Amino acid sequence: MIKAIVTDIEGTTSSILFVKDVLFPYARANLADYVQRHANDPQVKALLEDVCTEVGEQLSTGQIIDQLIQWIDEDKKVTPLKSLQGLIWEAGYRQGDFKGHVYPDAAEKIKAWKSQGLDLYVYSSGSVHAQKLLFGHTEYGDLTPLFSGYFDTHIGGKKDRASYDNIAVQLGIPANQLLFLSDIKEELDAAKAAGFQTIWLTRDSTPDPQAEHRQVNSFEQISWAKA
Repeated sequence: MIKAIVTDIEGTTSSILFVKDVLFPYARANLADYVQRHANDPQVKALLEDVCTEVGEQLSTGQIIDQLIQWIDEDKKVTPLKSLQGLIWEAGYRQGDFKGHVYPDAAEKIKAWKSQGLDLYVYSSGSVHAQKLLFGHTEYGDLTPLFSGYFDTHIGGKKDRASYDNIAVQLGIPANQLLFLSDIKEELDAAKAAGFQTIWLTRDSTPDPQAEHRQVNSFEQISWAKA
């Protein structure tokens, strides 16, 4: 019996293109200015120090900016970068520069699952702050009340089994009663190794009935065996 659902965002609830063509370019274009203007804010200052810790040496503000830009260009999942991106995106959302993209079928199913009493969680490589911003500023309004919690790389890498072990422990739910949704096979492999049930979103291709994880191309097709 499924007691809770943990979902990925990019390629699962939301378009990969929104992240790649809207969010990432926006953060890259505004990063230098944002860091320079907020370098002495306690939250930003701590993140800049985390960058220095990550590379193992003390860097100037300019060098930190260069390092952050390099990580963006290399698509590195580095926690201080993800946190800074979240702060930059917050400014963009609040200014109305864009809205968080959520597929219609995902928004509808998430609402339905919540009304059925299922607990819903998000696990994404983007920071928890960024996750809440995306779901808080959608075309369907603020969806954050539908979620009971959020996980990011602070819990561990998404391709590491231990991350899913940690999530199950934090939720206090047996892993076999948790369903993980993602578009990435390696993430699903890790979740399955931890005992999760899994469903693979293949939005741009026909589901393969022989795949290692059950494939669907929309949330409308998601179902599971009843107890």
